[in-house]
Amino acid sequence: MSRYDFDLTGKIAFVNGASRGIGAAIAHGLAARGAHVLCASRKLDGCTAIAKSIGDKGGSAEALTCHAGHMNEITAAIAHVREKHGRLDILINNAGTNPFFGPAVDTPDGAFDKTIEVNLKGPFFFCAQAIPLMKENGGGSIVNIASINAVQPGLNQAVYSMTKAALVNMTKALAKENARDNIRVNAILPGFTDTKMTAVFKADEEGLKALLNENVPMNRMAQPDEMVGAALYFASDAASYTTGAEIVVDGGYLL
Repeated sequence: MSRYDFDLTGKIAFVNGASRGIGAAIAHGLAARGAHVLCASRKLDGCTAIAKSIGDKGGSAEALTCHAGHMNEITAAIAHVREKHGRLDILINNAGTNPFFGPAVDTPDGAFDKTIEVNLKGPFFFCAQAIPLMKENGGGSIVNIASINAVQPGLNQAVYSMTKAALVNMTKALAKENARDNIRVNAILPGFTDTKMTAVFKADEEGLKALLNENVPMNRMAQPDEMVGAALYFASDAASYTTGAEIVVDGGYLL
């Protein structure tokens, strides 16, 4: 196969936040292209179900527990990859949280810390732990799942938006630092996507309809599997000369 086939045969991929939503969809997509996928999240049951579903479809996957905001668990997860597989070719930083929805000045201290911990500290140290292993094996691809909020902060989502903007900046910094070691670092910026995190919008059906009609030219939410194409591009050799880049998948929201 040529690099344009998005072939991932023999690649080892790690997806955090893989138990549902965008992470689960990307895990399935990577496995369908031949990668062995380590599905991780803080709750093992969800990842076990995803790994089983991948196996039932003829793919290769395993599940493990890893809280994306806890350093000891990040270190243990990458150590597991090293010990069991000896290499890491693809890292998808998908785990994210938004525990507070409201005016910025009302943000509780605990919610602020949790958002920073999971959305920014976690991806940073996943990269810091993964990059040395990638270097040892000739390179790799890191894909950070950011948000359109990185470009245009969401109303009542100040801290979440701040972390996503920082994640994009981090993506560019790491891309610049590691390009000569054949490690590419890129970001996907999803728009309104039908996941658990957007439940606050879906709770107001009429409000959501108005929001989409006024702001999204496609006038609908995305489904998680609509993020897979961008992830496959960045993860595969099709993107061999692409680093520090962003793909916006938002139905036209930012136009």
